[in-house]
Amino acid sequence: MAFVDRFPEAARTARICLWIAFAAFGVGALFGLIQALHRTNTLRIIPSADYYTILTGHGVLLALVFTTFGIAGLFHWANTRSLGVSPTNRRLTQGWLWTMTIGTLLAAGTIVAGLFDAIPASADVLYTFYAPLEAHPLFYIGAALLIVGSWGAGFDWFLQYRKWRSQNPDARIPLQSFMVMTTMLMWYLSSAGVAIEVVFFLIPWSLGLISQVDPLLTRTLFWYFGHPVVYFWLLPAYVVWYTVLPKLSGGRLFSDPLARVTFVLFLLLSTPVGFHHQYTDPGIASGYKLVAMTNTMFLLLPSLLTLFTVVASMEHGARQGGARGYLAWLKDLPWERPEFSGVALAGIMFAAGGFSGMINAGMNINYLIHNTIWVPGHFHLTVGTAYALTLMAIAYWLVPQLTGKRLQFRGLAAIQPFVWFVGMVLMSNAMHRGGLAGIPRRTAEPQYDQVTFDAVVGTVGEMRLQIAIGGTLLFLGAMMFLAVMAGTWALGKPNSRLRVNGSIPEPLSGPEESPRVLDNLKLWTAIAIALVLLAYGIPLFDMVADGLLSPGSLPVPA
Repeated sequence: MAFVDRFPEAARTARICLWIAFAAFGVGALFGLIQALHRTNTLRIIPSADYYTILTGHGVLLALVFTTFGIAGLFHWANTRSLGVSPTNRRLTQGWLWTMTIGTLLAAGTIVAGLFDAIPASADVLYTFYAPLEAHPLFYIGAALLIVGSWGAGFDWFLQYRKWRSQNPDARIPLQSFMVMTTMLMWYLSSAGVAIEVVFFLIPWSLGLISQVDPLLTRTLFWYFGHPVVYFWLLPAYVVWYTVLPKLSGGRLFSDPLARVTFVLFLLLSTPVGFHHQYTDPGIASGYKLVAMTNTMFLLLPSLLTLFTVVASMEHGARQGGARGYLAWLKDLPWERPEFSGVALAGIMFAAGGFSGMINAGMNINYLIHNTIWVPGHFHLTVGTAYALTLMAIAYWLVPQLTGKRLQFRGLAAIQPFVWFVGMVLMSNAMHRGGLAGIPRRTAEPQYDQVTFDAVVGTVGEMRLQIAIGGTLLFLGAMMFLAVMAGTWALGKPNSRLRVNGSIPEPLSGPEESPRVLDNLKLWTAIAIALVLLAYGIPLFDMVADGLLSPGSLPVPA
């Protein structure tokens, strides 16, 4: 029986979330193409002054809206499927969905308004919206509503879990539900920083209620949230890699206990790392930055555990189908199926992103690439492929279960992951090399008459061409995906004999082979809070004591 038949209300909510996510993805992808062509001087259809509006829209729509709604849809399905019980409060579900939607419309509308001189609103503050750049109040209000709505979604899923627990007092938490809840606990802890920044500083500042804010404090509050949000985007991909990819490979998850350990480690270690984004901030002592660097390096452990577990699960699936050889089994995986190939290619790209992330995290070598185009090159490997391509690929498998309709244009879907993969290889490769040459990020005019960039490998002109071609292929891949989704929604007919098997087999090593303490979410949350206080308590106190709104002033508004 398809998911839509078992849980029609939950399927409807998940569909709405995914459709909004896909709509934001389409607009954000268009903005990305405009950026790639403008920045490389390939095709310029906007004034350079509007480049920053387009850049802000690209970042916010893809890094906040596409991700948050996509996660909400995926988690609503995963938690309901895993627990086997429907959400408990329909009004709560409608409330968080409307809150997120209204917040998106306010924030996105304010950004787009910046393209029209007749509208007295704009938000050219980029994705990293901290002071001293200032946006219209509606942008900050919209961002706050999007975050608050996501909190409501998490509360909805915890209530669902409580209902299940009352019926299963002694059972281990089902794996997908465990992953959803640990991710949301990390999200609650980390997003508190940006909520404080927006509600207590940026909204009053933009409304003129306070005359100034401390840029260092708001930047620190943003990056307190700004790196953990990367794991908020990535952990839903991990849910798919751990629970669905082994099935798509023809096998089963290698180890449920390792999966739980991985998510616990992300809960503990994701938040106290934000200072590694502020290595060049002189107002933060080097000791705090060193702690952040150490914590960031510890995050390699859950990533390496994931690499081992997921690859072992894929190998098991291939060998179940008769594959042989040390590496020959790779070619026997179902690469012709887009739901598999997209997820597998996303994992490969994430591995590459992990290596470039180690450079970002290193305190000394970070100075070489800080604020260069290397950073968006890394970012597009992680969020732009590990999350984005995973969500696109799993949609080919999941959307039929949420709609009861057979996937349309399957031939187009089969080649779409490879188009995206090639486009990202070209663009991210050129961005990383451009960063080593010192080419800056976040600027419409990187071609300076007074500065010559010396490429380590290749030429600057060749790198610009790669970025233009890669960006075009990525946009083409996005449009191919959206065509498949639109075709399925508009042309697909309800099919009672849906051929998608939505069941997920039990792991080779089940939860009974791990200690029950792994399911003690209260314990792990308490430890995570303690680690955050150790990493951030003293530096934040110093910033506030030196002036809540500006350095050198009284710790409270005069």
